[in-house]
Amino acid sequence: MANVSLPRASGASTTVVPHPSVSRPINSAAPLPRLLHSLGDENKSVLSLMANADHIFTGGQGQDIAVWDRHKFTLKTSLRGHTGSILALEHAEEKGWLFSASGDSTVRVWSTVTFLPVYILNPYLETGAGDLFSLAWNPAMQIIYIGCQNTSLQWQGFCKFQLDRHVEEQWGSGTSTPTRKVHKFFDSYPQYTHRPADLQANNFSLSSSISQGAFVGTNALINISAANVIDSAHFGYIYCMALLPSTREGTGYLAQKPVQNYYLVTGSGDETVKIWHCNPSGLNMMHSFDCQHGAVLSIVASGETIYAGCQDGHVKVLDFETRTLVRSIIVQENVDVLSLSIMQSDLYTCSANGHIHRWSSSFDCTASWEAHDGIVLSSVVSCSSDHKSFCLITGANDGFVKVWAITPETEDNLSQLHETSALISDSDVTQGDTMTYALSKFVSIPSVSSDPNHREDCRQAAIWLKKGLNQLGAQSTLLPTREAGSPLVLGTFHGTEGKHPKPRILFYGHYDVISAPPDGWDTDPFTVTGRNGYLYGRGVTDNKGPIMAVACAAAELLQDRALGIDLVFLIEGEEETGSVGFVDAIKEHKHLIGNIDAILLSNSTWISEHHPCITYGLRGVVHSTVEITSGVPDLHSGVEGGAAPEPMFDMIRLLGTLMDGERKVAIPNFYNPVRHQTEAEKQLYDVLSNVTQTPGSVLSSRWSEPSLTIHDIDVSGPRNSTVIPGKVTAKVSLRIVPDQDLQTIAQSLVNHLRETFDKSQSPNELSVSIDRTADWWLGNLDGPWFKALKAAVHDEWNVEPLLIREGGSIPSIPYLEKEFGCPALHLPLGQSTDQAHLPNERISLDNLSRGKSVIKRFLSIATNFHAPTE
Repeated sequence: MANVSLPRASGASTTVVPHPSVSRPINSAAPLPRLLHSLGDENKSVLSLMANADHIFTGGQGQDIAVWDRHKFTLKTSLRGHTGSILALEHAEEKGWLFSASGDSTVRVWSTVTFLPVYILNPYLETGAGDLFSLAWNPAMQIIYIGCQNTSLQWQGFCKFQLDRHVEEQWGSGTSTPTRKVHKFFDSYPQYTHRPADLQANNFSLSSSISQGAFVGTNALINISAANVIDSAHFGYIYCMALLPSTREGTGYLAQKPVQNYYLVTGSGDETVKIWHCNPSGLNMMHSFDCQHGAVLSIVASGETIYAGCQDGHVKVLDFETRTLVRSIIVQENVDVLSLSIMQSDLYTCSANGHIHRWSSSFDCTASWEAHDGIVLSSVVSCSSDHKSFCLITGANDGFVKVWAITPETEDNLSQLHETSALISDSDVTQGDTMTYALSKFVSIPSVSSDPNHREDCRQAAIWLKKGLNQLGAQSTLLPTREAGSPLVLGTFHGTEGKHPKPRILFYGHYDVISAPPDGWDTDPFTVTGRNGYLYGRGVTDNKGPIMAVACAAAELLQDRALGIDLVFLIEGEEETGSVGFVDAIKEHKHLIGNIDAILLSNSTWISEHHPCITYGLRGVVHSTVEITSGVPDLHSGVEGGAAPEPMFDMIRLLGTLMDGERKVAIPNFYNPVRHQTEAEKQLYDVLSNVTQTPGSVLSSRWSEPSLTIHDIDVSGPRNSTVIPGKVTAKVSLRIVPDQDLQTIAQSLVNHLRETFDKSQSPNELSVSIDRTADWWLGNLDGPWFKALKAAVHDEWNVEPLLIREGGSIPSIPYLEKEFGCPALHLPLGQSTDQAHLPNERISLDNLSRGKSVIKRFLSIATNFHAPTE
């Protein structure tokens, strides 16, 4: 899984974009598969495979099916009769049959004992069905299902009453060729003969089957009837199918008793996986999954889990019972996954570049090797007759079939694997689990939104996060903002469908970070480093760490089939620079986000080191620029000093009018709307004062009282002591609180400055601009959502959380709350010493892990919010 280096703008260093996979490459206790033997002809591609305890059956571009002795690895015989490539093979063990589907638009049934043909199946519309890509056998109902190029799904039963209805007698003797219709292509003469097609054209022959004894009995040709067809079952070729529950080797169902309900799972070029309920009379569609990553080329099922291999290197993990996407595995981007096989808890993925990967039940990559010198087109798991040894058999367009000895993950192996994953040291902390592994990749992208040189890094961070959320089980996409702006990442974890509508929670965060000059850092700020229980790196606490904690919480609930809500991720890339374009983008794409019942964020820290907190309030902010100019160039103080009205004096006098002698804001009526502190709030401040050893009045002034700050005064010219600057610029901000009106306060600042300046009768010119604003936010402490979050924190930490406010502002929160008409909740994960925006930014591993647990508890409680009360 190589990283990719991107060219950067002039003057910027090269950024290495991490591989998008969030699956950890770890060493499994199970050994790497060992090559036992290679079979085949390097001049023929192996398109299909099947095996039983004694034989390996291979089909390819040739018209024959090779039968190999599994014990001696020698060619035993060939099954001849098809006139096109062998595209699919299926085994009916209890009948001793092998089914073969071909590009000649027929399915043939062979005895795996005598190797003689048993039946020929002509699909409905015969050659109009096109290539027959896939097969699945239902042993309980004795039905074979066929996936066709013309997008139809067809089937044929082999119970007596089904055969009595559909089998036609087509034989004059026991050795005659079955009657069939003239095929315009296969039965054609060379063009120069100008003869119509007929059965005597002899461009192909079924004599090869006659040489093997041909068809025994008189009921050998079966024409599938129109009643056994679903036209346009998909809007694309039906490339693959599987039975659920699976009866294949390695899936864990061979020893179980037959079940009452079987389901057919089909995958298609239309990027969907469909589930069909099987019954003796046909199929009924139950559900359709939209995979959104190219054609579905391979399918395998184990238990209630369906794995779908897609065209662009993704494997979708789908849960049958809950009808949810559990996970998306990136095997290798843009490399087709053409075959899948299961061996108990191990998934084997076979790719178009010749590589095979093995994945654990926790979706970690436990093995990877180059299996073929070509495209791996087919695979199957098979066991010995005594069920003591297993092998993975693979076929490719290099012409070879390879037999690999595989060892299933035993309980001992699994426990060793878990122990290995749990051991976290300073050097391998980023390999600890999916959350920390993904976080290490996320942090490595320097998505500094304030620096134009990092604009492409911001875009790459958005792309990486979109892919990461997708792998964890979300359906994700990028939403554009303004021109040249960083995109929003929208990802939705869909919960299990139930009797009642699911609550929908929006999680807001940001993937951009503040700059990280190397001075003051003990380690590389964009390489996550573990030290003494903390992870260090820019963004680990603000805000990439909390994003990954919430995403992994949703992923784990999905994996446990326990996610009962829809969790919508909305992650922006310009929060650190004022969320420019955010509001317009939300309005434009609101229909994609959908209805929202509550908003959750985690974008601050605790007030102390050891006591968990919930933030329930933020101050608003008005950022402004004040500029005074003389209208003439900079002057020399030795020449013009005392004669010229200097902008600097005007600016100092003007800024001085903003505050009075008691350090109160002097703008008229500024404090009139401020909400008075209640007795309940005073009690909260008393509690916090005891915890922090900080007077409650100081905390109140930081959080619930308005303020004014002069951040900077800048001048034109060379900045030396002999120059009178012709222009002076100041940056001024106001922090506002409930119930001050944002627009009213902004305008009152402008009015005060202009009126005061006009009174001075200065010949200089004043301009005042409002650069950006954010409203204040105050949560509802008595609402059910807040109580649910409070209960989740208490249950995890076994203490009552401290209820705190913040003096800073997050522009998006009050806006989202108003836009979607629902309450917002703020759960900080970091500690007070996390150094957000400063060198050596860090987050506690314990906080990150337990924060994830709090989210899982909260989402579980929220599941019942739409259920009716009894």
